[in-house]
Amino acid sequence: MANTLSEALVRSYRHRGYHFPVRVLNPEQAAENRRRLETVEARLGGPLSGAFRHKCHLLFPWLADLVRHPPIVDAVASLLGPDLLCWNTNIFCKEPRDPGFISWHQDSIYFGLSDTCGLTAWVALTQSNPGSGCMRVVPGTHRNRELPHVERPSRNNMLTRGQEVAVNVDEAEAIDLILEPGEMSLHDLLIVHGSNPNESDGRRIGIAIRYIPTSTRQLGGRDTATLARGTDDFGHFEPEPRPNADCSPEAIEAHARIVENHTRLLMKGAAGSTLR
Repeated sequence: MANTLSEALVRSYRHRGYHFPVRVLNPEQAAENRRRLETVEARLGGPLSGAFRHKCHLLFPWLADLVRHPPIVDAVASLLGPDLLCWNTNIFCKEPRDPGFISWHQDSIYFGLSDTCGLTAWVALTQSNPGSGCMRVVPGTHRNRELPHVERPSRNNMLTRGQEVAVNVDEAEAIDLILEPGEMSLHDLLIVHGSNPNESDGRRIGIAIRYIPTSTRQLGGRDTATLARGTDDFGHFEPEPRPNADCSPEAIEAHARIVENHTRLLMKGAAGSTLR
């Protein structure tokens, strides 16, 4: 799966703000990763929630491998260059008939990073389509730079703050990023995107991997990241440990320590907010 993007695809991505689908896992690999995730969920007594949904590559060795997986990183490097950090990972699970949704927003708005050069690679472990609440993007909105947002926390909004762009979104212009298990999409940190509830009878499971160039800094304080490819000649981020087993006690302890600091950085200016 050599996934280096052609010059034409790079130009298309720059213009539209997204690219999909890209095959990065075969169906068997996607199913095995789902099995390992759901084994831990069964052990914990339910779907991942709270801090466990954030920086998940510190909890699962298979996800630590995934953020370095050549078919993913080849495509990302085509857009961001050869020296890459994985700054964050998030697991988004929508249960069958789940009312959970994601409001229209831009990824970069609360990241606190020195630039918006990064992107999100969204890897599907299950089918992701309009019926199951797939991601939707509004082409070209990344060219508007950062838009004003408001915070409307809601029980069903899967975003921590309920952040939403404070401008009208013409949903008729939105594109559904339809993915099969093992496929991914790429989208600019500035593109306006969201998703609807899962109206299907199956789970919708996706993993968002946030990549940034090693030159990027965290403006809010000292942060951590994982080197996904190349070299880090800048040292703006503390290196992160690789987990030794799925949600092992050692991994959970390191994850808790790192996510506590990560939460503090992300929640500046949002008194009382926590990752959920």
